[in-house]
Amino acid sequence: MISAEAFLAARDFLLAHRDDYERAYAGFEWPRLARFNWALDFFDRQAEGNDRPALRIVDSETGSADYSFLALRTRSNQVANLLRDRGVRRGERVFIMLPNIVALWEVMLAAMKLGAVVSPASMLLSTAEIADRVRRGRMRHLIVDASALPKFAGIGADCTRIAVGGAAPGWIDYEEATTQLSRFEADGPTRPTDPFLLYFTSGTTAQPKMVLHSFESYPVGHLSTMYWIGLQPGDIHWNISSPGWAKHAWSCFFAPWNAGATVYIHNQPRFDAKATLEALVRDRVTSLCAPPTVWRALILEPLASYRVHLRELVGAGEPLNPEVIEQVRAAWGLIIRDGYGQTETTCVIGNSPGQPVKQGSMGRPLPGYRTVLLDETAHAAELGEINISLGAQRPSAMMLGYAGDEELTRIRLGGEFYPTSDVARQDADGYYWYVGRNDDVFKSSDYRISPFELESLLLEHDAVAEAAVVPSPDARRLAVPKAFVVLRPHLTASAEIARSVLSFIAERAPPYKRIRRIEFCDLPKTTSGKIRRVELRQREETRDLTVRAGTEFWEEDLRL
Repeated sequence: MISAEAFLAARDFLLAHRDDYERAYAGFEWPRLARFNWALDFFDRQAEGNDRPALRIVDSETGSADYSFLALRTRSNQVANLLRDRGVRRGERVFIMLPNIVALWEVMLAAMKLGAVVSPASMLLSTAEIADRVRRGRMRHLIVDASALPKFAGIGADCTRIAVGGAAPGWIDYEEATTQLSRFEADGPTRPTDPFLLYFTSGTTAQPKMVLHSFESYPVGHLSTMYWIGLQPGDIHWNISSPGWAKHAWSCFFAPWNAGATVYIHNQPRFDAKATLEALVRDRVTSLCAPPTVWRALILEPLASYRVHLRELVGAGEPLNPEVIEQVRAAWGLIIRDGYGQTETTCVIGNSPGQPVKQGSMGRPLPGYRTVLLDETAHAAELGEINISLGAQRPSAMMLGYAGDEELTRIRLGGEFYPTSDVARQDADGYYWYVGRNDDVFKSSDYRISPFELESLLLEHDAVAEAAVVPSPDARRLAVPKAFVVLRPHLTASAEIARSVLSFIAERAPPYKRIRRIEFCDLPKTTSGKIRRVELRQREETRDLTVRAGTEFWEEDLRL
């Protein structure tokens, strides 16, 4: 069986057993691929003569536009020819910083056809973060939205620089692609293990890790994500996610197109729950994936008054509160199904369609993944770290490794299991229940925050001697970064210093990483001098938020 046929067979097996978890889990096997380019061998194949919408972008200012599978095939061919003419070669790295506009999907397909490596980036990145990614990621080509060009002053002068949405001095106009041929010929075969995606993900170190995926791991690996969501051909799937994050590739690209569904995008200047619900009804969206922050905002509206056409609801990023799930069920008769995965993987564990959902549970391992909970002694346990089996059952969806860090790659991928650093418990029915991270990384507004990164910035402020950052409970964001700060000698805690420190961080970190609360105090330490962050976390988790110390200041009080 040729590679494209093997992929289709695996996809069709999961579609046929979408409601039969036991059969799908027991019978699914990752397709064995010798040569495979998802854009050429699968997307272009299903796009042949296909005028159904592959992508629908609704903009609150410019209106709605549909792009068919056939149109995206043609347009991505033109973009691929432009990139080739401008020097993009197989294996070279392309930095992409685009919002949710059609060019983002065109470039992703085009780069894949060329065999290039793409590194999507959030529009929220600061100039310093961009410079770090271009340098450490060894980027050779930049494709950037015109609105973000000022951030690139002095960055990537030796790179190919392409601007989308407007010509600029020193930048190639993306619109030149319209003059290119609509046919594309690959320069050679693509191996499944060739690198394709490079994501930067926060960890416990000062610098984000570089997660490298292949032409197999995400394009093929997201068959598990397709199964978890419950997508079917002809669906209209809305995943509320910003470009640049791995979840965007999960559910705004591979999973829906693997199923032959339409990717739905609704651009809003700021998230508006009422406008979101109106769009769900108006555009007859059938499948919705949203982070808990969005679900918590939606239930503040009268859900029952919206006659939605939804069939599938899923949530990702963190466990949803049972109360939120119940309010949605009472209004729409639908259960929000949780799922779990990492940038390093596709969806690993989830509540799949047609199965009993235990509210608050992550679900069960998805087809293609074998998982086990290991305790601190590396023995199987009911409570332990989630480990993914590698060995003979290694999932095709696993990353290639951490670019530039062979030692970490060996540690994480060189043994019998891949340790996720996430702790869970498993019940008698095989359902997993999330407990927490076994390191200090935490989520705020569905974004992963590395305390070490923020602490490094804090120490650059002239008034700060020591600092520790931990999550502080928040009704809307689940948690926000809070800094415990020791001031330099002879300084006294005040609102003025608090405002100065928080403003300092706000100028140097993107909005999702901003420190929202600060408290000046001594830090608890071990006898060896290490800061006991666990004690600070526990203090925040058990405190009464209506009572504050005289040296604690919140961002909203300072009117920043």
